[in-house]
This record gives sequence, C-alpha cells and structure tokens, in this order.
Amino acid sequence: MKVYRLHRVQRLPVSLEQAWPFFSTPRNLERITPGFLHFAITSDPPEDIYPGLIITYRIAAVAGIPMTWATEIKHVEPLRRFVDEQRIGPFRFWYHEHSFRAVEGGIEMEDTVHYVMPWGWFGRLVHAVFIGARLRAIFDFRREYLAGLWKNAGPLNPSPPPACN
Repeated sequence: MKVYRLHRVQRLPVSLEQAWPFFSTPRNLERITPGFLHFAITSDPPEDIYPGLIITYRIAAVAGIPMTWATEIKHVEPLRRFVDEQRIGPFRFWYHEHSFRAVEGGIEMEDTVHYVMPWGWFGRLVHAVFIGARLRAIFDFRREYLAGLWKNAGPLNPSPPPACN
C-alpha cells in the first residue's frame, strides 16, 4: 500500500481572526474548488465546522462521472487547525490537515493531505498517469483563488471576503 502526501504552504495578508471564518465555513469549499470537478455540497452544513460534522458532496472527477464523497471533520482547534477525513469517496484513505499560523504580514496556511489510492497496482498507475496531476491542479487553483481573493488587501487590514451562502 502506497501512502501519498500532498503538501502546500501559502502566505496570505490577513490575520488569523480574518482568515478562520472563511476557511471554517463549509460552503466556502465550493468557492475554492475548480469547476472541472463539478463540485456541489449535498448536505446542509452549518456556518461553522465542529468535530464530528459530516459533509456530503457530489463531484465528477473522472470523465464527468458523478460520485459521492463524504467527509468528517475530526479535529478543530479554532484559529489553528482542522482535519477532515474521507468516510465515503474515491480514495481508500484520505486525511487532510489544514493549519494556520501568524507570520509577519499575515498568516501562513498549510495543507497536508495523506491519501491512498484504491485498486492496488492499478490505482498506483492511475495516480501516476492522472490523479496526482489532478490533485496538484486542485491545490494550484486554490492557491490562485486565495491569492486573488485577498490581493488588494493591505497586510492585516483587508476587508474579509463575503461568506458563501
């Protein structure tokens, strides 16, 4: 079994108190997910995450074929980190930690995802040919979206983005 790791770090010119409400609002996940996934939340999540929260989605990640994905918010440390784990979905295992820390001029946001492909050797081949690049593209989109969202914000003095309803 091969455990893959995707790791990204991004600095944003906002405070932890400004960033946390955006990242801890489940509906904002739709905003930071590229259109090619045809991503839609199918449950009715609350405004704020909490440990034990189950969120369900529909995605069309491969060849436009829709599939269900369900994640559970496992850990929440406000202003610091939260973890989501896949319960139902395309991966055999998915563990995604989102962490935040104050740095000079804003925050540093870190995403660390550990995941396992299904299907043994065939899953590893699919990962090498397609899935690895697709996941990197998703996080590239997020990086660009977030940079653009707060690009006109002065260090630690932005207008917070509106929540997604």
